[in-house]
Amino acid sequence: MKKVTKAVIPAAGLGTRVLPATKAIPKEMLPIVDKPTLQYIVEEVIESGIKEILIIIGRNKTSIEDHFDRSIELEKTLAEKGKSDLLGLVEDISNLVDIHYVRQKEPKGLGHAIYCARTFVRDEPFAVLLGDDIVKSEPPCLRQLVDIYNEKHGSVVGVQEVPDEDVNKYGIVKYIDGSNGTYRISDLIEKPELKDAPSNMAIMGRYVITPAIFDILGRTKPGKGGEIQLTDALNELARKEDIFAHIFKGKRFDAGDKMGYLKATIEFALEKEDLGPELRKYIKELQKKF
Repeated sequence: MKKVTKAVIPAAGLGTRVLPATKAIPKEMLPIVDKPTLQYIVEEVIESGIKEILIIIGRNKTSIEDHFDRSIELEKTLAEKGKSDLLGLVEDISNLVDIHYVRQKEPKGLGHAIYCARTFVRDEPFAVLLGDDIVKSEPPCLRQLVDIYNEKHGSVVGVQEVPDEDVNKYGIVKYIDGSNGTYRISDLIEKPELKDAPSNMAIMGRYVITPAIFDILGRTKPGKGGEIQLTDALNELARKEDIFAHIFKGKRFDAGDKMGYLKATIEFALEKEDLGPELRKYIKELQKKF
């Protein structure tokens, strides 16, 4: 059985949920305190033991490449001014890992974005992490899924339960047998109405998938929203081989949503030693006013 050594991060979306901020800035580059959203995700990949990353980008996303590249001028300026702490932070970004890029030329959906990674992935299992989903967990969320893949020898999707009113926002799974938070999937439905949903278990932007998905994606027709849906392709894959849903431990933030972005910013800021105490004080003062 081949190990999971590659990760694909789709980051070609238009970020319409947080316009106008994303008119010129990729949603994946919006900062959560002092780091872009995407850097948290790249760090999760590295902490999960994966060293090869492909980021799927689109037009106006060159700032993503710039962020993870070296900035010689900035490094030189910081060194000359003796700002060694900031220099270290900047150098660490470019030294994180070797990152590759491919452009999704048309916004045809998540399934099409993943299909763009077929040459990079070849015949290996691979991880998928959505570019605006941050998961705070220990061990890392992706590490949890890789462990399940190694145990079950099948594709794994990370799921958590959502309230009824949110079911139509996610891919929803129907599961059958299983235990300890890991269940075999019998059906997947993209953004169903509550009455059609087989459960409240929603896919939360983390996957480990076998390469058999590419043959299916190559012939998958547009589905919900007129886009090629990864969920539809996974549903067909589940007819051919076992796919598992794992209820991962951790807190997930949808940083591509305004409220999710605010919650992530506040929680990550509260954890910082240089910001947390003062921010807590400020929040208490605000509570008195509102």
